[in-house]
Amino acid sequence: MVRRARLADQPDLVDILVRDGRFARIGASSGRGTPATVARVIDADGRLVVPPFVDAHMHLDSALTLDPADPNRSGTLREGIAVWARSKTRLTGRQIYGNAREVLRWMVAAGTLHVRCHVDVSPGAPDALSALIDLREEARSVCDVQLVAFPQDGLLREPGQREALRAAMSKGCDVVGGIPHYERTPRDAERHVKELFDVAQEFDADMDPHCDESDDPGSRLAEVVARETLARGWQGRVALGHCTAMAAYDPGTLAAATGLLARAGIAVVANPMVNAVLQGRGDAPPVRRGMAPVAQLLEAGVTVAFGQDSVLDAWLPLGTGDMLAVAQLGALFGHLTGHTRLAGVLDLVTVSGARVLRLGERYGIAEGRPADFVLLDASDPVQALRLLPARLHVVRHGREVARTVSPRGELMGDFAPGTVDLGRHG
Repeated sequence: MVRRARLADQPDLVDILVRDGRFARIGASSGRGTPATVARVIDADGRLVVPPFVDAHMHLDSALTLDPADPNRSGTLREGIAVWARSKTRLTGRQIYGNAREVLRWMVAAGTLHVRCHVDVSPGAPDALSALIDLREEARSVCDVQLVAFPQDGLLREPGQREALRAAMSKGCDVVGGIPHYERTPRDAERHVKELFDVAQEFDADMDPHCDESDDPGSRLAEVVARETLARGWQGRVALGHCTAMAAYDPGTLAAATGLLARAGIAVVANPMVNAVLQGRGDAPPVRRGMAPVAQLLEAGVTVAFGQDSVLDAWLPLGTGDMLAVAQLGALFGHLTGHTRLAGVLDLVTVSGARVLRLGERYGIAEGRPADFVLLDASDPVQALRLLPARLHVVRHGREVARTVSPRGELMGDFAPGTVDLGRHG
């Protein structure tokens, strides 16, 4: 049982009873004695309990492959792809498994228990898919990993890409990925979109392609995907990663695009850390921010979630897999800092991510659902974003799977000596 917990959507403290791995009862905190059948009591003392974090866009196959001897000197998407192409020739499936496993451990420790992972399935790549299928199975008791078949090198640029995509879906990928903006011509890009839908329908799978990952205001493939979604009846089953070109759209174009995405039931996953690094590289000052326009998408009724995307690879030389850190940067980078909007940013790495992954009733703090939650050393969502606090208890199906402690600092010298609790100040 968790006593005196704070839930983001309730004004009063609650007691949370867990039985047989599920939320058995959630109600106003009574302060009365503990039921005899309760084996353990956690006193939250007014701290915030949230559902597990969701990373809606991650590349575990490239994690920890950053090579100082072969850097992405321009910091661009295309050079990152070229660097990764060289890295792939040096990597083994065993190395990919080890790197991905280590980063997934970091993520679970930080409270992320649901991950959508894009896997490079292009011909000539190391067998990352087998490695990540093995990892998905090993981690199943603590973390759900969805695998997206991602043709990193496009479908039409090189021979064998279509066959590789279908083979990956047959082998065990959950979602169809793509990268239409990487094709050589607009016509090929639109053909790429149609072929992704063909594969999605063949395997009755959701779709989650990278889309419009550029600074070009003429890149409007999200609208192509939306129209095809409506034509194929795939509403609610499509997410688009990045959509950074939307940051360059004029207001009329943006309004039309966001309205069409909402009508098609398409979600957008922004990746604040990677978008901050890759976009605007070709701009003379003023340099655009380059992240998808989250506020305008939300206002149009589009589901928006955040992803970590990369950790120490050719596209991002930083990252820890902590979705609270991603949310904090996304709030700042996306001007989501008005009080009402800021309080809702936590949703972009929890409930909105769950909608993207279509977790349904397998997710959320509600009676009868799996008892998955994180107790944060914070009292409300805004404080959680500000402090990036300790994850005091990370619980999966009623069983604690991770925890961290609040960091402390020690001041010495003439100015206010003593201990500072860095997790709870302010």
